[in-house]
Amino acid sequence: MKQKNHYMIGCIVQARMGSSRLPGKTLVKLTDELSTLNFVINQISSSTLIDKIIIATTSLEQDDIIENTCKELGIESYRGSSSDVLDRYYNCAKKFHFDHIIRITADCPLIDPEIIDKVIKKYTTEDFDYVSNTLECTFPIGTDVEIFSFPILEKTWQNAKLLSEREHVTPFIRNNKLNMKLGNLKNTKNLSHIRITLDHTEDLELIQKIISQINNRPILLNDILDLLSTQPELLKINQHIPHNEGMLKSLNQDRNFKN
Repeated sequence: MKQKNHYMIGCIVQARMGSSRLPGKTLVKLTDELSTLNFVINQISSSTLIDKIIIATTSLEQDDIIENTCKELGIESYRGSSSDVLDRYYNCAKKFHFDHIIRITADCPLIDPEIIDKVIKKYTTEDFDYVSNTLECTFPIGTDVEIFSFPILEKTWQNAKLLSEREHVTPFIRNNKLNMKLGNLKNTKNLSHIRITLDHTEDLELIQKIISQINNRPILLNDILDLLSTQPELLKINQHIPHNEGMLKSLNQDRNFKN
């Protein structure tokens, strides 16, 4: 197998202001000084295996503020389709000449750089075309990482037709319509009941409480687990929220979609 770790590994973080459930969540303040986007960038920057981080936002006027914030933070950004996120990813990866792409969403401010590196290592050292930690969910919701090659992204961009496949970037890959080798990073303990993604006001409340009580930077999953072991009641704040609302909405739209 050709070694994959000698090539450019780029992290593309999709971000937008227009969330129906929590508008403006990308730049909402998690501390007095730092926004969600700040946290996502800081956490990812602690990865030892990512070569470059790009924030991929939309060409909508409401996302001008994301581009401007990136400039202030010294992070490059890319702007593309608001609905066809797969197209946005493909053209972003093409522009920056990424050989391999890490996909992370900006609503995961507590993404663990050590988990990112474990996913990358599994991908670069084993014979997989795609690796994530979500094919079988054993990590907390909000620590999601995916990696795949540019040729795989290009084939997906060329062939994916369903609305859900265009909006959520990787369902075409995950459903193995290209007959690839898919790899999954599994946690030693199933922690999929823990929700640390940012989609509702309850999520914001929990994340702010976690950040305010952990001094370590970056914040690692073990830091969060240590906190929750002493304050398990924190999990009750958002445990009623169903998982994968956005994907379920897209799948409903697929039913009305005709090729």
